[in-house]
Amino acid sequence: MSLDALKNELPDYAKDLKLNLSSLGRETELDAQKKWGTFLASAHAIGEPKTLAAISAAAEAELSPEAVNAAKAASAIMGMNNVYYRFVHLAKNKEYSTLPAKLRMNILANPGVDKADFELWSLAVSAINGCGLCIDSHEAELRKHGMTTSQIQAAVRIASTVNAVAAVVAAES
Repeated sequence: MSLDALKNELPDYAKDLKLNLSSLGRETELDAQKKWGTFLASAHAIGEPKTLAAISAAAEAELSPEAVNAAKAASAIMGMNNVYYRFVHLAKNKEYSTLPAKLRMNILANPGVDKADFELWSLAVSAINGCGLCIDSHEAELRKHGMTTSQIQAAVRIASTVNAVAAVVAAES
């Protein structure tokens, strides 16, 4: 399925989502790798099959195999970390924040792409999964790498639109 086919699947009530998909596909705040990696990591985090297929096809045409792997890895590791660190953050018992996570996170040290790109994709997935602790952590790292507020916002706009498109597609299936 193509991105255009995905847009055509959306019902009239989701016209804004169609428009957002189109405009975000032409987003210029992010370079192609950052943009399409964000699309791919977001689609993988959500996992709705039609949305994932369409975005994978579009993203894989723009990304190297290493970047495709890293975007998927960002989704995978954040799927684990967002649950764990959201728990740590939300639990009334603050002792959990003093304990080591004891979860393997080796991909964070060597994601196979520029660290800022991986951090951006991790931030997008963390926004989808609603982990405030992870959002703050990744946003701070992105700032250290010189990313601007507008660039970070662009990634979150992509994540939010992919999330909404996937929800509509799933609801209409």
